[in-house]
Amino acid sequence: MVPLILLALVAVALVATVAAVAGGRLEVDPLADPVTSTPDHGLPLDPHAADVDAVRFDTAPRGYRMDEVDARLEALRDDLAERERTLDSLRDTT
Repeated sequence: MVPLILLALVAVALVATVAAVAGGRLEVDPLADPVTSTPDHGLPLDPHAADVDAVRFDTAPRGYRMDEVDARLEALRDDLAERERTLDSLRDTT
């Protein structure tokens, strides 16, 4: 008898919750705004190759694929390092 009453109470609570959500009385926000949990570890205005290794991103559900972000950052770092070497060699020849 007790399990039947408990089951009925759970069913009534479930129906009431669904009705409240459907009627707009209970707000559900499945995609809340992202929250930043780390200080800004972005690139400075004048980035150097060594600065790229310090870049950090917040994690989030449905966020970026970490392997793709890492690959882009590595390419950026390598490109900046090559530019820095080119500038240094040009400065040395003058």
